[in-house]
Amino acid sequence: MHDLKSLLVGLALAGSLPAAAAPLATDDGFRGIWYFNQPTKDEYRYKYSGGMATYPQQHAPIAIYCPAVKKTFFVYGGTTARQAQDKQELLHMVSYFDHATGQVARPRILLNKHTEDAHDNPTLAVDDAGYLWIFSSSHGTTRPSFIHRSTRPYSIDEFERVTETNFSYTQPWHLPGRGFLFLHTRYNASSGIGIKGVRGLHWMTSADGRAWSAPQPLANIALGDYQVSWRCGDRLATAFDFHPAPLGLNARANLYYLETGDFGRTWKTVSGQPVAPPLTNAANPALAYDSRADHLLVYLKDLNFDAEGRPVILFLTSKGFEPGPENGPRQWQTLRWTGQEWLRRPFTTSGCNYDHGSLYIEADGTWRVIAPTTLGPQPYNPGGEMVMWTSRDQGASWTKVKELTRASQRNHTYARRPLNAQPGFYALWADGNARAPSESHLYFTNQSGDHVWRLPAQMSGELAQPEIAW
Repeated sequence: MHDLKSLLVGLALAGSLPAAAAPLATDDGFRGIWYFNQPTKDEYRYKYSGGMATYPQQHAPIAIYCPAVKKTFFVYGGTTARQAQDKQELLHMVSYFDHATGQVARPRILLNKHTEDAHDNPTLAVDDAGYLWIFSSSHGTTRPSFIHRSTRPYSIDEFERVTETNFSYTQPWHLPGRGFLFLHTRYNASSGIGIKGVRGLHWMTSADGRAWSAPQPLANIALGDYQVSWRCGDRLATAFDFHPAPLGLNARANLYYLETGDFGRTWKTVSGQPVAPPLTNAANPALAYDSRADHLLVYLKDLNFDAEGRPVILFLTSKGFEPGPENGPRQWQTLRWTGQEWLRRPFTTSGCNYDHGSLYIEADGTWRVIAPTTLGPQPYNPGGEMVMWTSRDQGASWTKVKELTRASQRNHTYARRPLNAQPGFYALWADGNARAPSESHLYFTNQSGDHVWRLPAQMSGELAQPEIAW
């Protein structure tokens, strides 16, 4: 990885020399980006919209617990707007929660992305030495993407710009002792396969975050794919869909699964069958669930592993992409590999395709989902009231533990799971009015769900105690 060829590839990917490090500006509180996509000209206003600071699920991880310092570091999409009517520009923000003190750090502004598009939200990785790496995405090819590295371990104060290039839907995974295995999307057939203008799944590797391998295509089926991924030891797995013509992503379908245990050199199905990427046909050995046979759309939510290292996929199915009750029921489901087959089990419903939550599989065998499965103040728009569910029989039955939020003014959505999640900071999300631009607060809860805290919108010092919201 450190030879001349790899160095030249890394410089070509960068597109410019690394920028000198500089202390980051601080913000005076936590404010999330408000975003909408595709007006619908009906009572729901948009296909999806609302507080999108922790959006989208195709960006992971956004929060990581580091036991060496007992802190959960996190990134999110902030905003330049102070009032709902102000013009917005997306800020890439970084902060941490200190588990020893229960305080959060004043958020730092890594950069202004000069767009309102929350698809450009950042993701996070932490290397073996404790340096923080922030991957700044771009939605398509019209804006640059960046990689930044902290100048000191476990510090949010100062970052250097390592790379300026272009990539989308970032999923950077640091594998201990190996380096970075970076899953991402590239547009406009940059891999030389597929159709111009579609989104194809790719990966790159790097031992040090500076010199990168050339991007390799993993999947490019029909009009593109979305993926969610997670790490299990030395294995990295991805669950992905495909976007059939002519509607593309508005007809997203099927579930596929691949994993690699050798840093991307080979990719295999769940049963261990090697495949030769890129996958370009809808019928392929990675297929885990054929949703088109059921005439349903698939909305990916999360991927996790049980105690035996077998994958479990959390997803939602729907009859159509338009918002509103007509396309219900929107069914939450799990898909678990038993060792012989994929077992699919539904467990609850909610109001919108873009109700997003996370799946936790805990050491005692408990499965836990935190998701906005109760209708909120803007019903059938993204989000609602955040709910905690548990299952103690691998998804065969579920218990609604509690509604984490109640009588809210704005919908809550995109509850995200930190890597190495610890009980005190177990899920992070934002709220927002889903039918009109609004302020957006950020929240977190603990493992038991007995409290929900709001991150302070105004801070006078370097550290602050979050306030209990519920």
